[in-house]
Amino acid sequence: MKVIKRDGRKVEYNSDKIVIAISNANKEVGGKDKISRSSIEFITKYIESLDRPTMSVEEIQDVIERKLMEFGKFTLAKKYILYRDKHALIRQANSTDENILSLVRNANKDSAKEEVDKNAILVSAQRDLIAGECSKDLADRIMLPERIAKAHNDGVIYFHDREYFVQPMHDSTYVNIGEMLENGTVMNGKLMESPKSFQVACIIMTQIIAAISTSQYGGQTVDIKHLGKYLRKTYEKVLNKRLNYYVEKGYSKTEATIKAKEDAEERQKEELSSGVQSIQYQINTLMTTNGKNPSVTLFLHIDDNDEYAQETAMIIEEILKQRLQGIKNEEGEYVTLDFPRLIYVLDENNCLKGKKYDYLTRLAIECSAKRMFPAYISAKEMKKNYSGNVFAPMGKLEFLPEYLNEKNEYVYEGRFSKGVVTLNLPQIGIIANGDEEKFWKLLDERLELCKDALICRNNVLMGTMSDASPIHWRHGAISRLEKGEKIDKLLTSNYSILLLGYIGLYELTKLMKGVSHTHTKGKDFATRVIKYMEEYVNKIKEETGLGFVLYGTPDSEMTTRLVKIDKERFGDIEDITDKGYYTNSFHIDIRENMNVFDKLKFESKFQKMSLGGAISYIKLPDVTNNVNALLEDVVKYIYDNIQYVEIVSDYKKDFEI
Repeated sequence: MKVIKRDGRKVEYNSDKIVIAISNANKEVGGKDKISRSSIEFITKYIESLDRPTMSVEEIQDVIERKLMEFGKFTLAKKYILYRDKHALIRQANSTDENILSLVRNANKDSAKEEVDKNAILVSAQRDLIAGECSKDLADRIMLPERIAKAHNDGVIYFHDREYFVQPMHDSTYVNIGEMLENGTVMNGKLMESPKSFQVACIIMTQIIAAISTSQYGGQTVDIKHLGKYLRKTYEKVLNKRLNYYVEKGYSKTEATIKAKEDAEERQKEELSSGVQSIQYQINTLMTTNGKNPSVTLFLHIDDNDEYAQETAMIIEEILKQRLQGIKNEEGEYVTLDFPRLIYVLDENNCLKGKKYDYLTRLAIECSAKRMFPAYISAKEMKKNYSGNVFAPMGKLEFLPEYLNEKNEYVYEGRFSKGVVTLNLPQIGIIANGDEEKFWKLLDERLELCKDALICRNNVLMGTMSDASPIHWRHGAISRLEKGEKIDKLLTSNYSILLLGYIGLYELTKLMKGVSHTHTKGKDFATRVIKYMEEYVNKIKEETGLGFVLYGTPDSEMTTRLVKIDKERFGDIEDITDKGYYTNSFHIDIRENMNVFDKLKFESKFQKMSLGGAISYIKLPDVTNNVNALLEDVVKYIYDNIQYVEIVSDYKKDFEI
């Protein structure tokens, strides 16, 4: 018998192909739904007994489906149909070809918008975007369950970073930079030993940052306190060398010590300036294989219990001074930098009450006024939310839940995020149309969808070998696994996290209650919704053993994509789909008449319920003579009332002071 292929070719009949196809479907069912090997052979013999000179592929598949149902294997028949349909989809022409060609022609605006920190004209960035289009295509057609891919395309959820999903890559990392500098690391098969000076430590750190960026798609954070040790090493190395020099020259020990200290301090200041400049220039001139600068955040926190607190203060001061100055562009003008992002911690030792490091806070305020960085974390408020701990978000936004090691110590550095899925709350509100019973039912269904989508994120990493990204898994950024070891033990606990994001609490509340979530009536409903989602996340964390967290700060670009989908589907809805964006998570809409202090106070309550990531934004007025005094009041207010705030220049993001 000859088999007529879909393209019209005739080939020899091969029963093995039938056996393989049924067996693949058989793997996806269990118990009574499975079919025996002898029954599979019966089906192949039946097809052969038809004794036809030719049969098309479709005719053979129709016979197989009919026979599976005759055997009573209805679930298996369904799996076989899905298997058949999936492969039919693979063979179909898809839109990926045109998307890729439009990228090359610089006409693919949607992909360019999704990657706002990439210049889509650059060849290196285009290469990454092209790979991303292929990944999204494979994710939608093969890797993701059909209902999840459909939910993303229908705007029910937003499955972040599909452009990297085809590879075993994770989202963000809190780099264990202290351990890497202390114990050395390996890059490109070359050992980098523990540095002996501050400047070398800065260079190694930026090389580590670049290497990490090429093998993950999210941001990374380093705590600069770990550089304090190496600034002291520089001082001590010069001190000892110059002390011996002056003693040999015949100076008294006292004179030699005074002069050696002067030399050591001078050299320390020179290395401090050069080292910080190296960080700044390398991060802003490096281009990773992702087609962009490394997305890195520097965490600026002085812990009084740290042996190197004074050196840390010196480093923070130099970082802020250099950020305040900016860096020259190609025209030779000083401009504001996007990276590295800076997060400055307000603590008891610098909170503008005559404390030891208040001069740094004033410098940070001046930097915020001119350069929009740093963002601010209140140690006082953070300790309330995280069992007395203060630590950095991964990248800029993703906070880690508590994790205790075998010594019962809290661990944050060396941990990571596996990815984000965001729930479109306004769409649920549009469909529910004020009916709370319908709303809660839809919310349950869609939360389950988010859970399944996030488990897909976890599963795509299962089985990954440590060699896939040695800098992460073998050489210290996250772990020190053996060569060839699987990373699975890092995936099946709270050590790594899965982020369930949400957008549009303002719009949802308007749709369900007719008022904003800042209104008394609306606030009660909005609080119940976020509390319910928080409890749901905690429940599935217990059920699965995976590190689920509620994430209040998803990507702002995604908010415009989802409102566009809903507008096409439901039309213009006043104050909902007609304004071109949904508000980000729990944020107050830009058009509400609320002063900045009331706004921060209000949003702080929702930050406490979204501990996987929560930030509030404020917008500076034009820089004037009183802006620093104005900001000083704001910074004091942040310290006393809210965990995390960033000052922005985008009017859509939030309110002016």
